[in-house]
Amino acid sequence: MKSRKRTALELGCVAASALAACSIPFTAHASTIGSASTPGQSAMDFAIPSQTLKTAMAVFSRQSGYQVLFPYDKVQGMRTKAVSGRMTPDEALQRMLAGTGLKVNHAGPRGIALSFADMERPARGSVQLAGSESAGSAAFPLTGQATAAAAPYEAGNTKEDVPVDIVVTGSRGMPRTVADSPTPVDVISAKDLEKTGKPGLLAALNTLVPSFNVPTRAGGGTSTVISTGGLRGLNPDQTLILVNGKRRHKTSLINAVSSLYNGSVPVDLDLIPTSAVDHIEVLRDGAAAQYGSDAIAGVINIILKDKTSGGSASFTAGQNMDRSDGETYLADASLGVALGDAGFADVFVSAKKQSASNRARPIADTVQLYTPIDGETDPREATADRLITRNYGGFPAQAINTGYNAAYDFGGVELYSFGTFSQRKSELDYTFRYPSNPNSLPELYPNGFRPHRDIREQDFEFTAGLRGEVSGWHWDLATGFGKNRARQTGSNTLNASLGPTSPTSFYIGTLESTEWKNTFDVTKGYAVGGGNLQVSAGLQFRRETYSVIQGDEASSALGTYSYIDSNGVTRVPATGAQAANGFTADDAGHLGRNNLGAYLDLAYDPTSAITIGGAVRFEHYDDSSGDTLIAKLNGRYAVTPWLALRGAVSTGFRAPGLAQQIYATTTGQFRIIDGEQVRLQIKTLPVNSAAAIALGSQPLKPEKSTNFSAGFVLTPIDRLTLTVDAYQIKVKDRIAITSTLTGDAVSAILVANGLSPYISAQYYTNAIDTRTRGIDVVATYSHPLGDLGKMAWNIGYNYNKNIITRISDNPAELASLGPDYVLFDRVSQANLTKNLPKTKLMLGNTTTIGDFTLNTRVVRYGTLASLQNDTTRDRTFGAKWITDAELAWQATEMVQIAVGANNLFNVYPDENGIYSAAYGAGMYPTTSPYGFTGGYYYGRVALSF
Repeated sequence: MKSRKRTALELGCVAASALAACSIPFTAHASTIGSASTPGQSAMDFAIPSQTLKTAMAVFSRQSGYQVLFPYDKVQGMRTKAVSGRMTPDEALQRMLAGTGLKVNHAGPRGIALSFADMERPARGSVQLAGSESAGSAAFPLTGQATAAAAPYEAGNTKEDVPVDIVVTGSRGMPRTVADSPTPVDVISAKDLEKTGKPGLLAALNTLVPSFNVPTRAGGGTSTVISTGGLRGLNPDQTLILVNGKRRHKTSLINAVSSLYNGSVPVDLDLIPTSAVDHIEVLRDGAAAQYGSDAIAGVINIILKDKTSGGSASFTAGQNMDRSDGETYLADASLGVALGDAGFADVFVSAKKQSASNRARPIADTVQLYTPIDGETDPREATADRLITRNYGGFPAQAINTGYNAAYDFGGVELYSFGTFSQRKSELDYTFRYPSNPNSLPELYPNGFRPHRDIREQDFEFTAGLRGEVSGWHWDLATGFGKNRARQTGSNTLNASLGPTSPTSFYIGTLESTEWKNTFDVTKGYAVGGGNLQVSAGLQFRRETYSVIQGDEASSALGTYSYIDSNGVTRVPATGAQAANGFTADDAGHLGRNNLGAYLDLAYDPTSAITIGGAVRFEHYDDSSGDTLIAKLNGRYAVTPWLALRGAVSTGFRAPGLAQQIYATTTGQFRIIDGEQVRLQIKTLPVNSAAAIALGSQPLKPEKSTNFSAGFVLTPIDRLTLTVDAYQIKVKDRIAITSTLTGDAVSAILVANGLSPYISAQYYTNAIDTRTRGIDVVATYSHPLGDLGKMAWNIGYNYNKNIITRISDNPAELASLGPDYVLFDRVSQANLTKNLPKTKLMLGNTTTIGDFTLNTRVVRYGTLASLQNDTTRDRTFGAKWITDAELAWQATEMVQIAVGANNLFNVYPDENGIYSAAYGAGMYPTTSPYGFTGGYYYGRVALSF
């Protein structure tokens, strides 16, 4: 049946093209490229990148409303030039087809046929129609008595129909195809995200982008809440996050006591509704000169849906295979409507509920929870629950994310707006305190206790703007405001230093981050030397603030209570609430700064085979970050129609986060001290605090980077694209948290500055220079399975190696304490260089046969290592293959049912971590990018309407 439809279509195309191309008297006029525009044509906006002629005509047709016929058997390998700006359709074609020798034949008011001056009558099947996708509409009439009707060309009907991803990230004002971009860009569709079965954008990107790594848990405290992932081995806050091309605000939480990404202050991607995403563009190259601070490793640009009708909804439920825990429920919905005939409005909602998972084991009967009485075992040991650790896995969380995207064209000026609003509750269960622990006061917790912390976040961002065109310049004026507020409370705890009258719940305090952005951007395309020169420029003003709001005084009080236990031993509890040590009056503070930026961005395509780009940017901060001037150059050269070379060099920067300058908190973490695993109370000191200065802190400086990349794009046959890109990123004065500073000498300094003697300390510093080298390989290929269906392949590989090229000497204040105190110790160094896999290989396949689609993905994560200051405690975890699979059934046109598994074969990391017999945990690395809770299975029902 499909074959007959295709034959009829081809015959219709042949008839129409023959009439137009041969200039039969009763057709409309024919014109060669370079002639004047057809009278009566209206100017319209075009943004068509350089690409193959076949795909370019389809894009032209969509943007102009014209249907285009062309002899596809004679244009094999031809490429068009890029066009951008406001012009008539004829002018756009003239620029696109310059030098091809093609002739434009106008047939009817909305029809165009392309031919060569000496073209013979086309053979059957040799003409392709690029035009409307509306089923059942007729091809253009040829005027006079003769017409030829043909159904619009159906996608997938010939071997030539290959989807083309058009990207806007990394190329201002001039969209380009992925293969034609001078820098590497990955495009992730909403369907790609959905098929992963992952509960959030970040986890999905971890399985779809080879150079993106997301640890299960970056560390403890609030580090377990923030959804963090790094591109090309760098920190999360060294990748810029955009939404619809506009900068996204950061979270107020911070990776303060983490193993990976320690000290980073990222954007939390999981506070963006997944139902809002049309696609995501991941620019894997330094782009600070184009977009500003943070874009050292690259840019992630989330493009929101902009439909004028229809919508979708889905519900997903799943749980872990082992212990049947970690139940997760996801609900997503989106709806698009037209606003008259000149606008649209889309609304989105995503909700998630996640239960706890735990891989701890019961402790041995020989481990005593209670203090022996006169040397005899406490009889309560016989009935005590030996599974004392409940937090060695995923933590419970509930979230609801909402959003919208809307625009309306008032005739030359378009008003647009988009935004998100989210609420999330995260629950953190802390380490069990034994009944024998001095802080487990028998009057309150005779059987021990597990402190609990709730973090309730409210997050929103709203952007509004106007855009239009004046004298060929496309302008965009926008303002946006984002805020994240995290209120923290503790329960099932106490401040034992206050004695039995201590409260058992506390208000810990609140963190608040805001960002107000104002931008004005312009861009215009010029015809220069037979090519297209895109000139873009812009101004930016940003206002950032960060606040630490004081908690209950009782949560941080330095009480003096002590007591005598049943054996007559005096016990002195620690000060501050257990796992709920609040922000003190000294910790509380507010910091703000202003930022002005200006940029100039040029992109020149002298021919369809060459692209040359350059950008320069100036930034001014009114704090210690000061002024910065950075630049970028990139280029692409198509050696042949199937081979292109590309490369880039750039400088970049990242201003210190405000949180990194004033954040202060105390959190319990396990550290290896003298060969033993010890839980320390670690306080992050503000850089300018008296205690930090006494330990050698100095004002933070911006990070400076230099990026080099070079690669090639190979398209040897239809539907096959291979890209290979090598890169080097040098970061100078990289901001990191110091080693955990603990011991009597540190305690003395802390006490002298009014702090507890029971805590250890750390602070932010420009401690190191690093160099990252790596290679990205990405290949895609699609092909039919005869008449049965189709198959698509995705292969990705990343090799990434980080080394530290400089470590700052110990400041004099720290050096004076003795040789045991090191600014950046072996543990801290390893967390930057060894604690992430160096390699990641991804093999993906999507097979569609009839109403069924099978999506499979195999990822090999390379070896990672956890190193300690005591080399005898070093641990290495071998490479693992993780298999994901999903089978979907399109039950009706509206309903799809899917079942799937992440980690289908229930693979765990090597069980050779530092096991804690006292707590029954520690055998797996919590930083594993594929988790340590085993397989996860899920089902999904999706509706589209």
